[in-house]
Amino acid sequence: MNVTNELLTNLAKLHTTDLGVIRIKRNLSLDSDDVVEWCKSKIKLPNAIIIQKGKNWYVSIDNCIITINANSYTIITAHKEKKNRQSL
Repeated sequence: MNVTNELLTNLAKLHTTDLGVIRIKRNLSLDSDDVVEWCKSKIKLPNAIIIQKGKNWYVSIDNCIITINANSYTIITAHKEKKNRQSL
C-alpha cells in the first residue's frame, strides 16, 4: 500500500492533543473549533500532496502543511507554507 492510500484509509484514527488544537488554530488563524475535521477535509482533497519522511507524513494543500505522526496518527502541527520555502 502506498503512503497516500495508507493515510487516507486511516483518517478515522486522526487526532490531536489539546495543545495541538491551540497551536494549529494559531498557526493557521482558524476559526473552526474542530481542527481534526478541518484537517481531514483538507487531506481528502484530490490536489493534496502527501509524502512520508521518516516518522511523519506531510500534507501540502492550499498553502498549508499539515504534519502527522505516521505511527500514532496524531496531527502534530499545521502551518502556512512559507513563500521562499521549496514545495514538498
